[in-house]
Amino acid sequence: MMQRLFLLLSCALWFACKQNAPAPPKPAETTVFRDTVFWQEYHEGYTTPASIGEVRSLAVDGKANVWIATPAGVFVKKNRSMTWEAALPTVEQGPAFSVVIDKDSAVWMSTWRAVFRMKHNVVTKMEGATSPLSVLCATTEGMYAAGPRGVWLFKEEGCEKKNYVVARSIRDVISDGDEGLWLATDVGLYHAGRDSTQHLMDTTDLLSAYIRGVALEDGGQVWAGGLGGVTVLQNGKKMRTLGPDAGMPSIHVNAVRRSPVGVMWIGTNVGVVRYAGDHSPSLRFSRRWLVDDKVNAIAFDADGNAWLGTPQGVSAIKRKRMTLASKEHYFYDVLMRRHMREPWIAGQCRLLQEGDTTHWKAEDDDNDGEFTSNYLAMESFRYATTKSEDAKEKARKAFRFLKLLQEVTETDGFFARTIVPTEWTFYHDGNRSYTDRERADEEVKEPRYKPVEVRWHKSRDGKWLWKGDTSSDEICGHMFGYFIYYDLVADEAEKKEIRAHVSKIVSHLMAHQFTLTDIDGQPTRWGVWSPDRLNRDPEWTPDRSLNSMEVLSFLKFAHYITGEEKFQQEYLRLIQTEHYLDNMANVPHQNPAWFIYFDVILAAYQYPILLKTETDPKLKQFYENHIDQWLERRKGDHNPLINFIYVYARQQKKELQPSVEFLTDTPLDLVDWSIDHTKREDVHVVHAPVLDDVQVDALPPASIRSTVRWDKNPWGINPGDHFMEREPVFWLLPYWMGRYLGMIGEPAE
Repeated sequence: MMQRLFLLLSCALWFACKQNAPAPPKPAETTVFRDTVFWQEYHEGYTTPASIGEVRSLAVDGKANVWIATPAGVFVKKNRSMTWEAALPTVEQGPAFSVVIDKDSAVWMSTWRAVFRMKHNVVTKMEGATSPLSVLCATTEGMYAAGPRGVWLFKEEGCEKKNYVVARSIRDVISDGDEGLWLATDVGLYHAGRDSTQHLMDTTDLLSAYIRGVALEDGGQVWAGGLGGVTVLQNGKKMRTLGPDAGMPSIHVNAVRRSPVGVMWIGTNVGVVRYAGDHSPSLRFSRRWLVDDKVNAIAFDADGNAWLGTPQGVSAIKRKRMTLASKEHYFYDVLMRRHMREPWIAGQCRLLQEGDTTHWKAEDDDNDGEFTSNYLAMESFRYATTKSEDAKEKARKAFRFLKLLQEVTETDGFFARTIVPTEWTFYHDGNRSYTDRERADEEVKEPRYKPVEVRWHKSRDGKWLWKGDTSSDEICGHMFGYFIYYDLVADEAEKKEIRAHVSKIVSHLMAHQFTLTDIDGQPTRWGVWSPDRLNRDPEWTPDRSLNSMEVLSFLKFAHYITGEEKFQQEYLRLIQTEHYLDNMANVPHQNPAWFIYFDVILAAYQYPILLKTETDPKLKQFYENHIDQWLERRKGDHNPLINFIYVYARQQKKELQPSVEFLTDTPLDLVDWSIDHTKREDVHVVHAPVLDDVQVDALPPASIRSTVRWDKNPWGINPGDHFMEREPVFWLLPYWMGRYLGMIGEPAE
């Protein structure tokens, strides 16, 4: 079947379709994605000193120098430089309003004092026009300069004042291509032609009369943006409008420009939104993409990159050709350079300066074990796909770390959350004490709460501090990683190790009434799968369904690899006597008060084990029906990990298109920027799918979603941490799953 081109949510792919860089073929109605070239967008930010003020206008010359007009004057950032230099003598600096490059590569600047032209590094004050002049506009007939005192045209033979009858509050000017102008003002849109002037102001013509930016689309349509959004006109008549219902993130539009490939860029108070030929919106906002969300000005360089002026400086949204395979190389390099710490832990890193990944240090996390288990699974799929010895050795190192988490505790099967070197002076959740008052207060807030005073313990060899109070999500992640490693990578000697290790952990659960029991002799806060708790303690009702599913998976895995009947007997007892299968059946019907998005991923970890190890036809049918219903509920998540786990467990290839869209649209920037969708007017704040979370009603695409960890609610509002970079395992794991499953092909020749 011929594969059709599909439009990704990123504007980068709009460019690709028009600049001879083919977009990836749409995988709809097929089960294999051919990995072809797409445009990957990325951001470069160039802040301005507070003394310069906001960027009002900008232009990029043929040498990639960036010129800006600000309240303090005109400044230039030379190509490959990070600093801003004054472009005019000090005596001429002051409020500047517009900067433009003409057809001869000369730089024109309008300021409080005059219009200046820089050509061949020589600055000339242009005579004949009366300042101040707020807008410059380069046309084939010359350079227009417009302001409160009129409109002038600079030509080779001199300066001519135009007799246009227009408002004095001129905010933007463009050529109509026929020696006329469109002028945006505070009291409407003007078309000044050769013989007459048309004034559009009424709501029959415009969303509102306050117009800040104007541009011409292919075909001659005029886009006028201002208060309310954008009005699109043809032959002076309103054709359609673009407001929040059409993807406009703010009703405050500050700039409108057409890119060299025909994409319309709209600068707003909440980022920049782009509209391609099909008028579908693509938004860029937050510090991931902009140094400030308010976009005052837009320009394009010779390579088609967008430069955006904001109150805090200039942002460049650039692009480069990539395939999913080259993106994998990029993320894998980042992972190895900044996110693997001794003895082989995959985790986040702490940035020493906000958003700056050049200086960092390793950092512990509560879920180091779980997310290193994801890394173990990723390397296992990489090995199974490529037979790379590097992948095999790194998977082995990850398993050894996870095994060390148990060994370091010197217990009968309990294992630690994570470990850090004893010489570390900072780590999260340090040891502390509780007063009787604090204990009482915590118990009232949550009767299940366990006040742990000593979380960190020194290992016998003095090398490590290990963290206790291990949770259910840790063991779920561990078992998922062990299962994948056992099936895809381990040789017989390693399988023997895994059997002993898993048997020890699950035997510990059985010996302690199905709890993870810490060295204080008490169950950890979250490590409980006991029938007495889940079935007979009302406080554990919220965890009954999912935890029942989890422990059935643990027991089944232990029996599958060891053959020990004690695990199978307990598995059947929990099903037949304690009704754990009935409990599991209620996972889809969980009370909304108790649902958190992380539960989705914890369930995902269990499905491959249950479906690939169960041989009883009735039980297997139950699990197959369960995962089918689960995927149906989760289709709207567009989550490649969920989708590929389903395919791996169920052996039915589905949901390829949204998986590929996510992998393609994921940004290269992994800093945990705050991305506040509540500022947007094109989405609504809701309490779904998680009742207790603040979310938006439209799933944000990966490019404008908080940096992913799969336990985070993709609809949620994440405050972010600008001093943290997340590890890219969230992307690498589904990518290598897709490759292993044969759903993502190798790069095309």
